[in-house]
Amino acid sequence: MVRKTLLVIAGPTGIGKTALAIKLAEHYNTEIISADSRQFFKEMRIGTAVPSDEELRAVPHHFIQHISIQDPYSVGDFERDALKKLEELFKLHDIVIMAGGSGLYIDAVLHGFDSFPEIDPSIRTQLKQELRDKGLAKLQKELLESDPVYAKKADLQNPQRVIRALEVCRGTGNPYSSYLG
Repeated sequence: MVRKTLLVIAGPTGIGKTALAIKLAEHYNTEIISADSRQFFKEMRIGTAVPSDEELRAVPHHFIQHISIQDPYSVGDFERDALKKLEELFKLHDIVIMAGGSGLYIDAVLHGFDSFPEIDPSIRTQLKQELRDKGLAKLQKELLESDPVYAKKADLQNPQRVIRALEVCRGTGNPYSSYLG
């Protein structure tokens, strides 16, 4: 059985990712998945380095201007859509190219995206009030007791991270770390 390979070309805008991806795709006779969150949107052509019409004709590209800016589209949506597209493409090609500058989106495809349950927003409001009234030390202590695994690796001096972890702990009754990939 031939091993399927995803080649990833990542970096900031304007360094030649598209040109390299096209050369590699032509060499390997494959297709390109865009992992640039601004290129997804039909209305965002300026300032996003969307491949030219000529570049788009040279090699099949996916996730280029495929949705409207009016439509909600999250990293989780991209992960699901890209994995489905990869499954289709790997039936036709042994190598597929992913090119883009949105590291979070690339990471979601390569490593999965942590999935958290919906949490009642009033819990965050309550935690913010407790931070104001009782200070960060009280919340740090609660996090150490509720989720020692996360507390050992988290920046406990960052109130936003402490509050996010505690709202999941309180909202679900489970440690925040249990939802991390």
